[in-house]
Amino acid sequence: MGRSQREWNHTFMIEIQSLTKRFGQFMAVDSLSLTIHPGEVIGFLGPNGAGKSTTMRMIAGFLKPDSGRVTIFGQDIELQPLSAKRLLGYLPEGAPSYGDMSVESFLRFIAEARGVARQQRQSAIDRVVNRLHLQEVRRRPIDTLSKGFQRRVGIAQALLHDPQVLLLDEPTDGLDPNQKYEVRELIRELASDKIVIISTHILEEVEAVCQRAVIIHQGRLVADATPAELKMQSDYYQAVELELPNISTGSDLWRQLEQLPGVKAITRTETGQWLVMPQQGEPILQPVQAILEARSVTPHSIAVSNGRLDDVFRRVTQDPAGHSLTQAGGL
Repeated sequence: MGRSQREWNHTFMIEIQSLTKRFGQFMAVDSLSLTIHPGEVIGFLGPNGAGKSTTMRMIAGFLKPDSGRVTIFGQDIELQPLSAKRLLGYLPEGAPSYGDMSVESFLRFIAEARGVARQQRQSAIDRVVNRLHLQEVRRRPIDTLSKGFQRRVGIAQALLHDPQVLLLDEPTDGLDPNQKYEVRELIRELASDKIVIISTHILEEVEAVCQRAVIIHQGRLVADATPAELKMQSDYYQAVELELPNISTGSDLWRQLEQLPGVKAITRTETGQWLVMPQQGEPILQPVQAILEARSVTPHSIAVSNGRLDDVFRRVTQDPAGHSLTQAGGL
């Protein structure tokens, strides 16, 4: 049964305070602080080696931080590990399983390990098998399943004890486009009654399923906002894309558009469209249209960009000054 917002208390779902982890001389996570509220679907982003998986393991209680603390609905993951972990379901990256076991046997083993009461185990298994659409493979050995089904089994084991919080580390890694679509649809379904945190380096995944994007780089928080808010910080926000056949680069029209107030530059896309770039997200559609109308030029297509998450991602993960974008700061 799903939990309404009213059923959750007002404690932050997860509160991360100054979380730090070193491996020898390497600083994997550097004084990371973050609060996650009930009802949020979080995309945890970063380049490879940024500290995403390390942070997820510390949140889940599988890795002890050097300093800092994590609380799950007020339960400290180190001081109250059993009560905190009961609230969590965790799918590690490349989640290990016993390939020679059938799906049913594996889920039964996990249910026993999770402490699901004996009289409730079969109903718990049936529930996740139905929810993850595993009916047709429940008797088959896990090693014989496609990667898509194996990821479904991994998510199923994380859901067996009906946790309030679901941590998914690279849930679509290694899947083909159809399998990625299926898993993302599943995450949307789960978000109706689960709080989901997805660690990924795939930007389209965050745009597809997440309400909030948190980006870390070199173990530090560098961005925290909705995907739409982050895209508003992109150089491409409010850019106007035009398809103007038979009009060349450097033409009079090109130069006239370049000289418009609020226009920074004009470039050509890989597919040949004109991209009129604004200065600092300034709206330029109307003046661009006015020039086209004055010159009796009818574009085959015209569109305004909402910004690009990949542009912002590159900026905040390559900026040597550590410039950050957060709801409280840069946005």
